[in-house]
Amino acid sequence: MDNVKRVAIFGADGATGRQAVSQAVAAGLQVRAIEPEWPDDPGLPDGVETRTADVTSDDLGPVIEGCDAVLSCIGLPLTARTAMSPPPLYTASAERYVAAMEATGVRRLVVISATFVATRDRGPFLFRVAATAALESIFTQMGEMERLLRASDLDWTAVRPGWLMAGDATGDYTVTPEMIAPGLIRTRHGDLAHFMLRCLENDEWVRRTPAIARKEARRDESASRLVAEAMGRKPS
Repeated sequence: MDNVKRVAIFGADGATGRQAVSQAVAAGLQVRAIEPEWPDDPGLPDGVETRTADVTSDDLGPVIEGCDAVLSCIGLPLTARTAMSPPPLYTASAERYVAAMEATGVRRLVVISATFVATRDRGPFLFRVAATAALESIFTQMGEMERLLRASDLDWTAVRPGWLMAGDATGDYTVTPEMIAPGLIRTRHGDLAHFMLRCLENDEWVRRTPAIARKEARRDESASRLVAEAMGRKPS
């Protein structure tokens, strides 16, 4: 990360964003954490600068000015409402990232997409059916986000995790081009954040869509658990 000293992290208060903030600070980066709003005590590591901005409606130039890279850890909550009619979070944010970064000269952007943009053929059969039915609109929107990034001149990377789960970084995840490897389905938030920060270290994944996943305990990969999550229910 020799060329990256200050990073702007959008969605910094989310499950992946919190991991990215803490890992970036531990790596010696200066962090600007960005959310639509912050509580009086956001509980972030010392030295983290907080800013407010809505990625779907605000001019993002002022909040990324002076940064060397942008990490987008934004995401939609898994609910029936967002599955049926998702707000244009991914497409609107991509448009505003591109406009702001072109205006400010910030070139490096890493965003979260999903392996399911490339294939639905991962995980148990019942999970594939449930996930496709519940989240097709979101996966389609992520694909449009990637198209918008490809049309830009930015040095972007769209990381495609598998089905996200809680967990700190392990560092032993598997990265493959385009889609996660057969036999894998899960990606920890901590590992996703770790790999997003790794993408800032070199140009290996610039203008590409790497996929990341890790073999987890069978309980976390069971069909019933995955289906419950895909349908927006709390796993038993």
